[in-house]
Amino acid sequence: MQFFANFKMNHTRASTTAYIEQLESELSGVAIESVSVFPPATALQKGSNRVVVGAQNGYFEQSGAYTGEIGLEQLQEFEIDTILIGHSERREIFGESQEFIAKKYAYYKEQGFHIVYCIGEPLSLREQGEDALFEYLYSQFDGIDTNYEKLTIAYEPIWAIGTGVSATVADIELVHKRLKEKFDAPLLYGGSVKVDSIEQIAAIESVDGVLVGSASLNAKEFAALIKRGLGV
Repeated sequence: MQFFANFKMNHTRASTTAYIEQLESELSGVAIESVSVFPPATALQKGSNRVVVGAQNGYFEQSGAYTGEIGLEQLQEFEIDTILIGHSERREIFGESQEFIAKKYAYYKEQGFHIVYCIGEPLSLREQGEDALFEYLYSQFDGIDTNYEKLTIAYEPIWAIGTGVSATVADIELVHKRLKEKFDAPLLYGGSVKVDSIEQIAAIESVDGVLVGSASLNAKEFAALIKRGLGV
């Protein structure tokens, strides 16, 4: 079971440093190889023994005249080689097209990054039935090399992100089973994953891990979620 924490636009460099130290302490003695956290760009830093620090975003250039962006040069300073790509908030709020996302994916694939690639559907698609749902989800793989050996796929239904409403076990099983039939990469579930829902989610055979948002912002609470997900 893998655990990934997306801080989004939360935490500072100081609080992220303290968070990593506390998470290491809370997970002392827990049999888990590593946990990944994605802080905001201003809080990027080198990871610790078992806490991998990844980037929430990155432009597909090493450096250059791209105001407001972060590139390979900045990520390399902190030895970061893990990145989130395709998150629904990047698609929906910042207007990242599939073509743009595919360029970003190709670039960081060339750099040998571990890519956590996000897909998900709005409620309107879910309500149109399975055919429309999977046509939409599969379209989010246009231009994406799904055979890349350092790919992890994260399924996050948009209607369950930040709403406090997690998809039901049946909802998750429906999508994860179909994705598992089509792709070989590890498959995460994300979307209001909480301490009180992690056991049910972790028990789903097709779930290899979780991408956690608000429930990951407190190190002690995230550690509790991890332990419960691992059954310890």
